[in-house]
Formats: sequence, C-alpha cells, structure tokens
Amino acid sequence: MFAKPLNRAKEIYHEYPKQFWVVVGASFVDHLGGALLFTFFSLYVTQHFGVGMTQVGILFAIFSISEFFGSMFGGALTDQIGRKSVIIIGLVVSALTSVGMGLVNKLELFYVLAVITGLFADMAGPARQAMITDLLPEEKRADGFGIMRVAMNLSVSIGPAIGGFLAATSYLLLFGADAVSSIITAIFFYFLVAETLPEAKTEEEIEAKPSFSDTFRGYLVVLKDRPFIIFMAISMIVTIVYMQMYGALPVFLRDVHNVPEAGFGMLMSLNATMVVLMQFAITRKIGDKPPMLMMALGAIIYAVGFSMFGFIGQYGLFMVAMAIITIGEMVVTPIQQALVAKFSPEDMRGRYMAVFGISWLIPGAIGPLLAGLIMDNADPVWVWYGAGILAVIATVGFLALNKHVEQDEESASAPDIQLGPIQKETA
Repeated sequence: MFAKPLNRAKEIYHEYPKQFWVVVGASFVDHLGGALLFTFFSLYVTQHFGVGMTQVGILFAIFSISEFFGSMFGGALTDQIGRKSVIIIGLVVSALTSVGMGLVNKLELFYVLAVITGLFADMAGPARQAMITDLLPEEKRADGFGIMRVAMNLSVSIGPAIGGFLAATSYLLLFGADAVSSIITAIFFYFLVAETLPEAKTEEEIEAKPSFSDTFRGYLVVLKDRPFIIFMAISMIVTIVYMQMYGALPVFLRDVHNVPEAGFGMLMSLNATMVVLMQFAITRKIGDKPPMLMMALGAIIYAVGFSMFGFIGQYGLFMVAMAIITIGEMVVTPIQQALVAKFSPEDMRGRYMAVFGISWLIPGAIGPLLAGLIMDNADPVWVWYGAGILAVIATVGFLALNKHVEQDEESASAPDIQLGPIQKETA
C-alpha cells in the first residue's frame, strides 16, 4: 500500500543534492517558529497595545522599509562574502529581536525593534534564495523552489494550529519559540551547510574580485534590466493582494465575523496543508508551460479567492475562498522564484534576489497600511473588492509581458537587438 509512494519519495530525494535537503530541513525549523508568531502578529499588536489597524499598517510599513535596506545590503554582502555567513548573521539577530519584541510594553520601543529586525533579519533572504539557485541546475529550480515551499508550508500547517492555542495562554511563548527556532537553524547552517558562492580560482580572478562598494554599485546593472524590472513591478501588484491574507484577513474575520484566533489558525493550516500535499505535483504539471502565462493564471485565481471575502459570511465558505487562494499561490510563487533565478547571472544572484525582494517589501509597506485605512474609515469589505481589482490588473500585465517576451525571443537572432539576461539565456 505504501510501497509506491515511498519509492516515489526516494526517487525525488535522489534527484537533488544532499546539501539542498539540508538547507530545506534547516529552513523548515526556522519557519516553524515564524509560523507560530507571524500569523497572529496583527492580532497581538491590536490587543497588546490597544491600537487600530492603521497603527498595524504603519508597523508593517516600518518593517518593510527597514527590510528593504537590509535586503539590499544582504544581497550585496551575499555576492561578496558568501551565502552561509549572511544567513547565520540574519538568524542570530532575528532571534534576539524576537525576544525583545515579546518583552516591550511601549509601542514606540516596538517600532524601534521593528526597524532592527527588518535591517538584519531580512538580509538573509537573498542569500537563501541564491544558495538554492547555486545548488540546482536551471531545469530543477522551479521544482526545487516548489519543494522548499512544501517544507515551509508544512511548518505553517503545524505552526498556526499550535500558535492559536499558545496565543490564548501567552503571546510571549510565540516570541520565545520563534527565537529558539532561529538559533537552532543558525546552528544547522554553521555545522551542516557548505558555502555555495563560486570561488575565484585563478590569480587573475582573485585580483579582479570586486570590492564591497563595487559589488553594491552592481545594483545599477540590475535596475537597467528592463524586462526584469517590469516583471517585478507587476509582481508587486500581486503581492499587495497576497499580503492581505496575513495583515487584514485575521482582523477582518475577528471584528466583522467573530472568527477567533484558533479559527483563523485553522484557515492558515488549510492553506499550508494544501501546499504540502499538492505543490510538487502542480509545479511539475506547469513547469514546461510559458511562465508569464502561468503567472497570469495564478493572478486571476487570486482575484476570485480574495474578492470572495467581500461577499461571503459563513466559515465553510471562508475555507473555500482560502482553498482557491492557495491554488493561485501554488501557481505563482515557485514560477516567480524560478523566473528571478533565470533573469540573474551567476555572479549577481544575490543582488537580483535582493532587488526582487522589493516586490515583497514595498507591498508589505503599502498593502497593510491601505487596508488599515479602509478598515478603520470605510466599509471593510472594500479591502477584498480592491484586492480582486488589483489581481485582475496584474493578470493583464503578465499577459502583456508574455507577449513582449515572445516577440523578443522571435527577434533574438538579430545582432543589433539588446537583450536582458532572461532573453539572452533563452535565445
């Protein structure tokens, strides 16, 4: 009965290097602690400090602005000193600031810790993605990022359900669990993970190695990659929509529909469980399809799922809406990450990953703040109507970009055509 699935699991395991699985396992531990905390973050802030969603939106904006600078610094550092060191530094600082946030009782101090957290904790994001890209050949990257998402969502399927009960006892337990998981992950990376940054082997390569300031100036090259920047801009619209699942949705369900923390935790567990069970199969199914068309498909699925929350009022239908959103997420996220890896040259992967991080950081600043203003000053259902409209706009954008990429590929043989990295690679 179990022989066939077990054999299939063994086949999948042997398709990827052991180092990849170590990174996946260590990341699972780290995200387990984060899943306990982040799901209930907006609930904690509104309850502990007695503030509204506008203040929560401001806090998310502070996180995102500081994360932007931290990610840019981390991306350059990733290409300069290596992936492993940057990841470990980020994990240790994340643990310390998590404990601090759980102990402070003044919102102003919480804001200060949010700045520190954003500056240092998110600097590891580009390094982690660059490491996965280093470890896997191009044809395996979408599947590899899909496997990473399965591991992350396995942690999320466990985390919110446990976190809901822990939050009912003490939110400090959530902050402590997050800190412990970060330290354990740092230990895993220190002892079990090897550096993947390509080394300069010849004397000429060593002498030609750029300084940190030269590495940082390399961001100008990324910003001149026009197709990549357009792709990133459209991705920001999608992410503004997706961010409402973590910022606005738990407070909306609690305040408008009287859904308790444990009820929202179960919704998030449904999301994570679906990813665990279905992500790998979906990624393999769509892996050979035009990636921009798949991004458009995921965006229109988002439009359906998120807009539903403006029309429904029963918990069973909330589960249906979450299931639809999760299907869109399983299409969008691994394809999105594989596209960024395809855009980026080997020696600039950290910086490309960092710049792409803007497509998460800026929406992280704008999305919750806009949602907070709507929820505090207008009918909250307009958060979900607006999310649906934005997702449709993103769908149109991805379709237009797909047409542009196809035209560039058709004319790629012309010697006077200037191509971005993704077109050069596919030509």
